[in-house]
Amino acid sequence: MRFEYPWLLLLLTAVPVAGVVWAWMFRRARGRLALLVAPALQGKLVPPRAQGMFYAQLALAVGGLALLVFAAARPQWGVREEKVFTRSRNLVIALDVSRSMLAEDVHPNRLGRAKADIMDLIGELGGDRAALLAFRRGGVLLCPLTTDYAFLRQMLDGVGIDSAPPGETDLGDAIRKSLDALDASLDEYNAILLISDGDDLQGGALDAARLAAARNVPIFTVGIGDASGATIPDKEGGGGVMQYQGQAVTTRLMDETLSAIAQASNGRYIPLGTAGTAHTTLGSIYRQYLRQVAQREQQEMEVSRLQERYQLFLLPALMFLLVAAWLSRGRLMGGRRGQK
Repeated sequence: MRFEYPWLLLLLTAVPVAGVVWAWMFRRARGRLALLVAPALQGKLVPPRAQGMFYAQLALAVGGLALLVFAAARPQWGVREEKVFTRSRNLVIALDVSRSMLAEDVHPNRLGRAKADIMDLIGELGGDRAALLAFRRGGVLLCPLTTDYAFLRQMLDGVGIDSAPPGETDLGDAIRKSLDALDASLDEYNAILLISDGDDLQGGALDAARLAAARNVPIFTVGIGDASGATIPDKEGGGGVMQYQGQAVTTRLMDETLSAIAQASNGRYIPLGTAGTAHTTLGSIYRQYLRQVAQREQQEMEVSRLQERYQLFLLPALMFLLVAAWLSRGRLMGGRRGQK
């Protein structure tokens, strides 16, 4: 047996205390009556059965309150098997963590904006499984496919430029690692969401995109940044800018690369750019595009669900309290005596 609200059982300690106080007040009232009324008249004023009826009423009220506390704590026991049918997709979120993602042409920077929008996306998953992959020179799977969104958010919160091996950005490796994270037998229900500024210094992205197309896995690319270019901070949170041969290094959104990847994989390119409106969040993108991916119907058997048993305590509690009220020496008993 377990209780849904076990802390309510602490109220059971108050029930006998209330009963003792009630009995003490009754005995005190009888003592005061003995001081004011002669013994010969007490039997006429207080029927002989009144004391026995009071204790019967007290027992019923205390028992009813105790059962009511048990019912409120929601006791549960007994296992019930249930078949639960769910429909879901599998989505790998590939996030670029290269140094160019520190450019501040979006607030607070490209990487910070992407992480905030992924948080928004997680709220729209609705039971779909998602994985998180960070990439620079190579891709690192930080979170495998899961519906544990709390863990997914925890892993996303710790993402930074050190979450993947440093080096020249390789979009092709990110796509291949994303495909490795997906079950090939379920490719009809799989998709990849690639978030990047489009810098691809290795040049293998299109070949990887064609491999995704061969597996029927669309890649939805999301471009973040300014097409006119921006400088790169020399370190995360620093005040200076990265330089090469005395010149400030600039980075711009490479629409052409990201669009070509999406087209080669039968996906779609969504230029997030520098916009900050609700119409261009990853949550809205997911609702508009990724939900077009087929859903897989899954059947799961749950054998650990306990059955609610509060009814077994609630009904007797109400009956005890009603009978205790009926035995009251107030209006109910007074009305009954008046009819005789």
